[in-house]
Amino acid sequence: MQTKKDSRLRRARKARAKIRDLGQFRLCINRTPRHIYAQIIAPDAARTVASAATTEKEVAARIEGSTGNIAAAAIVGTEIARRAKEAGVTSVAFDRSGFKYHGRVKALADAAREAGLEF
Repeated sequence: MQTKKDSRLRRARKARAKIRDLGQFRLCINRTPRHIYAQIIAPDAARTVASAATTEKEVAARIEGSTGNIAAAAIVGTEIARRAKEAGVTSVAFDRSGFKYHGRVKALADAAREAGLEF
C-alpha cells in the first residue's frame, strides 16, 4: 500500500524528469507545516543558484505572526524572485515537489511571478 508521502514523491520524480528534459533552471519548493522553502537549482542539478525560506532571519523579520501561512509563502516567493534576478536567472520551471498547486504553493508561485520571475 502506498502512503501519502510515497504518492507525493512519485509525482515529484515524474515532474523532475520532465524538467530535466527541458534543461531549464528549476524553482524547487518544500513545504512543512511550520515553514516553506524555495531554491533555484541549475539545469545540471549540481548547484543552487538562489534560495529563500521562512527560517532565514531577514525573511522572518518581514513575516508577522506564523511562518506556516499564505502570507509567509508570498514573502518567500518575492524574495526568491529578487535573489534569482540578482543571480541573472529570469526564467525557471516550477517544481512543486508533488504538492498540490493550491494554498501556500500557489501563493509562493504567484508572488514570484509578480516579482518578475517567468515560468
